[in-house]
Amino acid sequence: MEKENREILIKGAEAFGIQLNQKVVEGFEIYLKELVKWNQKINLTAIKSEKDIVIKHFLDSLSIIPYLTSEASLLDIGSGPGFPGIPVKMVLPSIMVTLIDSRLKKVDFQKHIIRKLGLKGITPIHGRIEDKLIVQNLEGQFDLAVSRAFSGIENLLTLGCPYLKKGALLFAMKGKLKKEKFLVEYFANGGIKFLLKDVIEFILPFSQFHRSILIFEKL
Repeated sequence: MEKENREILIKGAEAFGIQLNQKVVEGFEIYLKELVKWNQKINLTAIKSEKDIVIKHFLDSLSIIPYLTSEASLLDIGSGPGFPGIPVKMVLPSIMVTLIDSRLKKVDFQKHIIRKLGLKGITPIHGRIEDKLIVQNLEGQFDLAVSRAFSGIENLLTLGCPYLKKGALLFAMKGKLKKEKFLVEYFANGGIKFLLKDVIEFILPFSQFHRSILIFEKL
């Protein structure tokens, strides 16, 4: 990792109140190197430059950490090449993380990075969030869930609901919210009930990218 990108990572994390130690920074350097190498042969992310990966993937993943509980179980829905679940695990080693993605090549990359970094207490799963067998195996197990990949909030709440304990939090990571977009504070669809607890809007450090985190509580 170039010196400039290392400084962006460290100072960008500090903007979220996170102090990265040398071991964690070295882990992100390995993550970046492997992602760039794999991405040359297998399309894992449309983001190609190292600087953009640090900002748009690494820092964006870290932005959620201030709102998480370290002694908890986290489900990362549609985790792609491991975002945000793997960076969260790197910074909060005590959190238990499960990654789900429908694309095998991305799950294979997740497994590779987990081995490379020697991470424990993190499990990649190949499949779709709506797969009945996966739902049965993981039903009601999680304190937290997060997704950067879902476009529809209602769809995410509906599909994520069975995995969550009562009172669990679901984080929807989005871009800039449109002013005309109406967000209901209470979402109820059959037996599925969520309360919108908070909306955090910010600009990613070292960029002009507007981001939002919507936090829902399962009732």
